Amino acid sequence: MTTEPTREAIFKQRFISVLADLQQGGIDDPEAMALVGSLASDLAEALKQQNWSAIKQTMTAAHYDELLASFQARGNKFHQDGQARHAYAIQLLSVAPVGMTQRGDPDLAAGEKLMDRLIDQAVAIYRQARPRH
Repeated sequence: MTTEPTREAIFKQRFISVLADLQQGGIDDPEAMALVGSLASDLAEALKQQNWSAIKQTMTAAHYDELLASFQARGNKFHQDGQARHAYAIQLLSVAPVGMTQRGDPDLAAGEKLMDRLIDQAVAIYRQARPRH
């Protein structure tokens, strides 16, 4: 008898896959990381937060649901339009908040901290590089 994997198990595999991809090459793709930094920075500014970690610390359930719905719609659109790096950036940003709901899993908790640090670093680099008006 075969049982279907749980949603948590499916998410864990996806999270690990996204984190591994990020570590194995994503962080070395300046365009992809600039997009991550740009998207996360814009979101932080819209929510009047300092960075990605601050967004997650202050996120309400309503913000969480709204954010994931927005990421899903934007990510699907980017994918349909052939904008692979944009879709990658959205995928990375979309798994990070879901990871905080799985903190009981030590692997995901450690991965979430690493992912958040990388996103915050991308935000800082983006903000240093963007033109000032």
